Amino acid sequence: MQNSDTATRLWIAASAFCILHSALVACAAKRPAANADPTAQLRTEILAETQQPGVSRGSWGIVVDSLDRRDRLVDVNARTLFVPASIAKLVSVATAAEAVGWDYRFETSLLTTGSISQGRLFGDLLIVGSGDPSIGGRGGGDLSALVAAVKAAGFERIEGRIVGDDDALEEPRPQLSWAWDDLGYTTGAIFGALNLAENRTIATVAAGLTAGAPAAVTLESRAEARTIVNRVVTGPAGSPSLVWPEQRPGETGLTIAGSLPLGAQPFQLGISIGNPTLWFASVLRKRLIEEGIIVTGDAVDIDDLTPPPDRSDAMMLFTYRSPTLAEIAQPLLKESINLYAEAFMRLNSDKGAFPTNDAALEGLRKRLTAWGVPEGSYQLVDGSGLSRRDAISPEAIMTVLRRMADNSSASPFVSALPVAGVDGSLTTRMKGTTAEGNVRAKTGTMSNIRSLAGYVTTRGGEHLAFVIVINNFEGTGAAANQAIDAIAVRLAEFSR
Repeated sequence: MQNSDTATRLWIAASAFCILHSALVACAAKRPAANADPTAQLRTEILAETQQPGVSRGSWGIVVDSLDRRDRLVDVNARTLFVPASIAKLVSVATAAEAVGWDYRFETSLLTTGSISQGRLFGDLLIVGSGDPSIGGRGGGDLSALVAAVKAAGFERIEGRIVGDDDALEEPRPQLSWAWDDLGYTTGAIFGALNLAENRTIATVAAGLTAGAPAAVTLESRAEARTIVNRVVTGPAGSPSLVWPEQRPGETGLTIAGSLPLGAQPFQLGISIGNPTLWFASVLRKRLIEEGIIVTGDAVDIDDLTPPPDRSDAMMLFTYRSPTLAEIAQPLLKESINLYAEAFMRLNSDKGAFPTNDAALEGLRKRLTAWGVPEGSYQLVDGSGLSRRDAISPEAIMTVLRRMADNSSASPFVSALPVAGVDGSLTTRMKGTTAEGNVRAKTGTMSNIRSLAGYVTTRGGEHLAFVIVINNFEGTGAAANQAIDAIAVRLAEFSR
C-alpha cells in the first residue's frame, strides 16, 4: 500500500513537471527571444495587422520614423501613390502657415455706395470677402460685429441692396473631380470669398398624414433663398427611413429625395447652402431687418448685377478680422472641415497673383519642392482631400510631418490634431489603450479608403511620426479603422 502511494506521488509529480515544461516551452515560443530586434518584431506585428479579415486585400502604405533617432522603423510602400482622403489637409495647413504665418487673419469689409443723410443710406451696402471660412462656424465669430458696425454708423434705413462681393477670389465652384453626389451634403459645401456658417443649413423632413403622401420639407428661416425640390414620400408604417440631398448637375435647386415611414418623428438633414455669396448677403439682410434697420432692396450676388455697383467712390464702413490661422486650424483639423481646408489652401497663391485654385496649387508645389518633396510623389487637386483625383505617397506626408514636428503641445500644428480617445475625429477611438491621450493624428475617411497620420510617444519615451493609409479594402470601414488603430496602439507600446 505504501509502495502504491509512493508510485502515485511520483506519477503526479512527473505529470506536473511535464505540464509545466510544456507551458514554459509554449510561452517561450510566443515570447520573442531576449536578443530579438524590437524593431523587427514591431514590423512583423504591424504587417500582421494588415492581413486581418476585411483589410487583407487592400493596398497598404505605412511609414514610421523616429523623430529623436532620425531613423526609419517601418516602411511599407512608402513611395507608392495613394488616395489620401482627409490627411491631405495636413499639406494644406502646413503650406498655408508657411505662406502667410500662423498669425494671419482673413478680412471681411463693409462698404457703402451712394450718399448718406439723416440715418439713411441712399445706395448699396457691399460685403467684400477675402475667403474667411469661419464666420458663423466652428472657431469663428458670427455676423454680430458686422451688424453692430451698421448700427454704430447710425443707419436706420438702407435705400438700396445688400450686395455680396466675392470678386477677390475666383467664382465659387466644386473642386476638381468632387463627386456630384457629395455636393448636397455639408461635406460638399463649396468655398468662396464669402462664407457663412460653413455654408450649410438644416432641412427638416416630416412624414405626411397617409402612406403615399408627399413628406413636408422645411428649412430654417434664414435659408429661405435656398430652392428645394421635394421628392420625399411617406412610406408605410415600419418601412425603412432613407432621406438624402442631391445637388443635381445643371440644377440650381437642391433635390431632397427618399422616404419616411408613416408616423415617424421629423428627420433633420444637414445640407449645403448652394451659392455662398447670395447666402451670406441674404442672412445679413435678414439680421439687419431683425435689428430694426429697414432695407428696401434685395440681397444679391454681385455677379448677377449688370452693371455691378460703382465702387470708385465707395466708402469703407468697417472691416472684420477673423481669428488667427492658428485658431481656425483647430476646428479644421480636429473636425476635418473641408470648407476650411479649401480656404487655407488658397493662401498658397503667390502675392500679386489672382488666387485661383490653380494659382494656389502652384504655390503649394513650390513650398513642397523647397521642403524636399519630389513633384512625382503627389498629385493634389484640392485642399481638403475630398477629390478622388488626389494622390500622394506616405513618404511625402511624412516629410510634412517631420517639418512640422514639435514635441510641445502648444505648437499650432500639433495642438490642432485630434487626440486619440479625447477629441475631434478620434474621440471614440483607441480608448483604454496606451494610445489614448497620446496619439495626435489626422484621420481620413472615404468609401474604401481610411488613413491616419500624426505623432505618438512610445512607452520608451521616443517620439515617432507615422503615416498609415489603406485603399480599396474589401471589408467595412470599421474593420479598416480597427486595423489602423491596432497599429497606432502598437507604436505607443513600443520600446527599444
